[in-house]
Amino acid sequence: MSLQVEQLGKDYPTRGGTLSVLRNADLRMERGDSLAVMGPSGSGKSTLLHILGTLDRPTSGTVRLNGQDPFALAEPQLADFRNRHIGFIFQEHHLLPQCSVLENVLVPTLVGERSPDSEKWARELLERVGLSDRLDHRPAELSGGERQRVAVARALVRRPVLLLADEPTGNLDRRTAQAVGQLLLELHQQERTILVVVTHSSELARTFPKRMEMADGALQAVE
Repeated sequence: MSLQVEQLGKDYPTRGGTLSVLRNADLRMERGDSLAVMGPSGSGKSTLLHILGTLDRPTSGTVRLNGQDPFALAEPQLADFRNRHIGFIFQEHHLLPQCSVLENVLVPTLVGERSPDSEKWARELLERVGLSDRLDHRPAELSGGERQRVAVARALVRRPVLLLADEPTGNLDRRTAQAVGQLLLELHQQERTILVVVTHSSELARTFPKRMEMADGALQAVE
């Protein structure tokens, strides 16, 4: 299982001309690899993540996950590909307030083919993130760190190949951020996903074996 990104570019038309956010970005990762991407606001980090997650289309270049170009698929097939192969964790947890913790984790399984052991797996994930006693609670009854742990479990419930996190600790205090960051890495290692995290936190980035920085629209290795 691999992620291959070659010569990725993303342009946006503006009144002043074309704005190039990504320029010839290259990346290759194998199953079990993890990467932290850093860079100032507006450098293209989130744009890169959205393209990797097939939420946005590149202007140029290619993205291949397990050898497949998802952007060659029609929209219904692309949505199914995203749901089956890619897990997302955002700065805002985006939990459904009317649903319980368990129901929120199971949301991605409501679309497409559902495994008969989905609920069992969701309960196991919630136990692993330390929330087995909160299955019936609503998001409003949880702390910020607990809500983000639910989001981590939800991202893994479809057993994705690619796990993407956009500022996953950005709204948390330092202690909670450390705990969530450590949990994310532990679950990634256990499930052997390909993990890409975009973050402003140098403290979180330092916990990753591989770090890159967005500069002038391209990815550059950080020693």
